[in-house]
Amino acid sequence: MFDLSLSVDEAADYLSLEFEYATDLYVRESIARIASHYITLLQSIVADPACRIHDLPMLAEAERRQLLVEWNNTRFDYPEELTVHAMFEHQVARRPEAIALRAGDIELSYSELNRRANCLADELRTAGAVPGTLIGLCIERTEHMVTGMLGILKAGAAYVPLDPNYPADRVAFMLEDSQAPIVVSQSSVAAGLPETGAKVICLDTFAWGKPDESVQNPATGVQPNNLAYVIYTSGSTGRPKGVAIAHSNTAALMQWASDVFSAEEFSGVLASTSMCFDLSVFEIFCTLGAGGRVVIANDALALPSLPAEAGVTLVNTVPSAIAELLRMDGMPPSVKTVNLAGEPLTTVLADAIYATGTVENVNDLYGPSEDTTYSTWTRRDRGEIPTIGRPIHNTQAYLLDAWGNLVPVGAIGELYLGGSGVAQGYLHRPELTAEKFVADKFRNEPGARLYRTGDQARYRADGTLEFLGRIDQQVKLRGFRIELGEIEAALDSHTAVDKSLVMVREDERGDKKLIAYVSSAGERPDAKLLRTKLLEELPEYMVPAAFVVLEQFPLLPNGKINRKALPAPEWTSAEEYVAPRTAIEKALADIWANLLQLERVGIHDNFFELGGDSILSIRIISRAAQHGISLTTKQVFSHQTIAALAAVANTEKAIDAEQGQVTGEVLLSPIQQWFLEFDSPNPSHFNQSMMLELDPAVTPEI
Repeated sequence: MFDLSLSVDEAADYLSLEFEYATDLYVRESIARIASHYITLLQSIVADPACRIHDLPMLAEAERRQLLVEWNNTRFDYPEELTVHAMFEHQVARRPEAIALRAGDIELSYSELNRRANCLADELRTAGAVPGTLIGLCIERTEHMVTGMLGILKAGAAYVPLDPNYPADRVAFMLEDSQAPIVVSQSSVAAGLPETGAKVICLDTFAWGKPDESVQNPATGVQPNNLAYVIYTSGSTGRPKGVAIAHSNTAALMQWASDVFSAEEFSGVLASTSMCFDLSVFEIFCTLGAGGRVVIANDALALPSLPAEAGVTLVNTVPSAIAELLRMDGMPPSVKTVNLAGEPLTTVLADAIYATGTVENVNDLYGPSEDTTYSTWTRRDRGEIPTIGRPIHNTQAYLLDAWGNLVPVGAIGELYLGGSGVAQGYLHRPELTAEKFVADKFRNEPGARLYRTGDQARYRADGTLEFLGRIDQQVKLRGFRIELGEIEAALDSHTAVDKSLVMVREDERGDKKLIAYVSSAGERPDAKLLRTKLLEELPEYMVPAAFVVLEQFPLLPNGKINRKALPAPEWTSAEEYVAPRTAIEKALADIWANLLQLERVGIHDNFFELGGDSILSIRIISRAAQHGISLTTKQVFSHQTIAALAAVANTEKAIDAEQGQVTGEVLLSPIQQWFLEFDSPNPSHFNQSMMLELDPAVTPEI
């Protein structure tokens, strides 16, 4: 017996069809749909025998209407003339003395933030900013970051976010590609900016004037179709590409957010995402557009260290970050809503968030930068099967096959997005824009376009979308969107590398890491030098965790690389083993060995050569805190050996020098203990839960 079989008997003037199926794999409604599609296909053949197979329709009119109209009925009438800063100015007029943002000990009201943004806008206009001007923004995460964003928009220009921690070559390329004549920065950062001839304005030394001085909102004539920002994302050609987002795109997202999220949820939104990633657009502009309060932090894991008066009510981040917050018991009771995007959200993690007892809403959001941050969403209930929900207001989602035809419910297709969030395209990349942004043949509107996401999905019977992964070389790792081709291009430029291949591998613990394979016919490339080279060209999150040097790549009979035959990396240190000398070094060595699943770790072994990554560094910080050792993420990245790390660690509890034990008892909360159970070397019950989610054999409906 087969999982699914079809028997066809031919009579004189009809065909008799009989479907036999395994009931633990399929439900009756799914088989009925398959039968309907088959009958429609047969009728299509009879109606037009000369038609090409891929052009034959399979959908009955009722199902086609369901996919095109009923499940995409997202129309909401919003004012179309709005700009991002105009929505902020509306809140300034409505509640001028309300606190708009908090950064450390500094709080700015709506009126004061508006006044400062107006001052900067006047300076930028004097320097030549007009609608269409792209202005670089390279600044640390302080109140000046938000002021810079708003000031650039109020000047009529668009901001280009530049991370101060990016390699200098990457920042130089982004400034050159955007042709930014002005860069808004700060003194400590400006000194490291590449020479491009751009005028630099430092906000830490800017003359803001007196708080009681009135500065009028500038009248720039900026239109909704003018650019608001250009965010650079990883590019398959080896260079990042700039996604051009207009005011109208962002204003549509802001209006949806104001409708969906309450004033209480917006009363304290954690702004922890780099401005170089589009989750920051929700955190800052959606909050300010709704009259809420932005709470700035360096990253999501800084949440537990914020003072109680920060009053964070909504956290908008990626699943891997929230998982670490739970591990360190770092979710304050003030947080009632958690927005998660950038990675698939498992049922296990969603249930763990609810297990805090204080979080009331867990939202699963999906969307590429090219469709202005968020495109679909759903509120996840406890125990619910993962989906990415339905399109947000004024957004359409279609699943199409390779020939652009709608696929039936339950069938896999590429996700295309349309509506008010679709970006203008890629900056200075007309060919790539034409490839990824195509005409919307389903809407009778001039200029309507669809964005090809490259993501695979399928519709469930209730109209929700189930995300199924990528169809190309792009990956999402710890919330970051990475084009593997960009890493390979950087490796291939090394003189000792003949060929490279980068892929994501999952280790025995289920942790996913970037692994680079390189071959060389001449001098053997040194892994340390390759890592150093990539760190000079790429952000840290794009640097592989391991480099495997091969004499030649294993090939399939067709000449392609046999990926399954590529060896797993060996996590070993090039350093001679040196045992810990102090109690702190002993404690850190034990933590490293446990997390990296090694028998022992020497004090001069390099964390990243042993398989460490940014997520494991967070776990080290959490475990070290339980042993009375205070560390920061920056320290782990800057001091990559135990000897170096122990020298900068701050101890908060006494450690017995002979026994290497913390004096006193370290108490774990229930949620912390729950997560530490999954941090064991053989988390069998966790793996089984994941298999239940992903194995089609136990999915209620295909």
